[in-house]
Amino acid sequence: MPPTTPDTTTGQRDTAPAAPGAPWLLVLTLILVALNLRPALTSLSTVLPEMMRGIGMGAGAASLLTTIPVLCLGLFGLLTPRLAVRHGSERTVLGALLVLSGGIAVRALPTFPCQLLGTVLAGAGIGIAGVLLPALVKRDFPRHASSMTGLYTMALCSGAAAGTGLTPPLVRWLGSWSWALAFWSLPALAAGLILLPLALRRKRDLALTPDRRRQTLWRDALAWQVTAYMGLQSSLAYIVFGWLTPILRERGLDPIAAGLAVSLSILVQAPAALGAPLLATRRRTQSCAVVVVTLLILAGLLGCLYAPLPTLWLWALVLGLAQGSSFAIALSLLVLRAPDTHTATRLSGMAQSIGYALASLGPLLTGLLRDWSGDWTLAGPLFVLICGLAAVAGFGAGRDRYVLAR
Repeated sequence: MPPTTPDTTTGQRDTAPAAPGAPWLLVLTLILVALNLRPALTSLSTVLPEMMRGIGMGAGAASLLTTIPVLCLGLFGLLTPRLAVRHGSERTVLGALLVLSGGIAVRALPTFPCQLLGTVLAGAGIGIAGVLLPALVKRDFPRHASSMTGLYTMALCSGAAAGTGLTPPLVRWLGSWSWALAFWSLPALAAGLILLPLALRRKRDLALTPDRRRQTLWRDALAWQVTAYMGLQSSLAYIVFGWLTPILRERGLDPIAAGLAVSLSILVQAPAALGAPLLATRRRTQSCAVVVVTLLILAGLLGCLYAPLPTLWLWALVLGLAQGSSFAIALSLLVLRAPDTHTATRLSGMAQSIGYALASLGPLLTGLLRDWSGDWTLAGPLFVLICGLAAVAGFGAGRDRYVLAR
């Protein structure tokens, strides 16, 4: 018998069976897809100085390249529910991986137009595939949603750390920053080939059939709270991806030490992401867990910004553990707050599309405040503001209820 999950919106049950194939193959595919959804983003910042020198790119163009991917995650995420209903979840993810791989490959050409095009395509692929992962967990692993969310979030964090830590050695090995960026198209293509058999076996996903009553999430307060929390905590993550290394270098660390500190912070997100959903879902509400991890993120950021340099590694560790936990809980909420697979897809699309558009403001404001003030003095108040808003939104999103509940 296929697994069933209650549909409190329609009074029916979600009876679509899991995608065909052995459970271990489904888990492996989910992990491989997740591993490829961050290297395209984190690898870019590691070669940004070389890129600026190599193609004569100014600071404004560099800011554009770091902001556009996050915007693309949001814009293309809006298309995902319709694509999944029309083509099926597996085929939609496969198409997204191919777009992602192609976009990363375009980065091999060291010109600004090619870098811009590659960034847009990569962001589109990541945005579409990322929206579907929570829905696939809801559909295929309804009784193990927390552990599977932790597993693929750990893979996301591991991929982000790999993009940060392995791209500089790739530059030395390949002798080119552009080829080092393009290298990450290969694992994305490999993940697509592994997914191909599943995609060919299944076309339509009955679990994603729309509710004929067309209930909208856009008028649901809980959906907006989930969306705001996803966007605000993601904003802090992209600030770390884009600006923590420059912050640490201006504080006096050499480039290698600064890069290692950021890599450590990203790397420790993986084990935190694996355990956080399991702990958070032990209680019916996740509100307290959200507030705790958000306060720890703030402590880590302020420690990296103001604490004595000898204690930097401790604060980088705290920051990474807290951000890994926060991201995993945010993704868990997409599953926990949805009564069925179709709603999970729509909620994921709303939260990740609007959320990532909101997230793009974080690194943008951080850079603008740095240029305006000439130092990182105003970064601290900005971190406090974002964390405060995230705690408020997350407290509401963590309540034990479903979106669209009447």
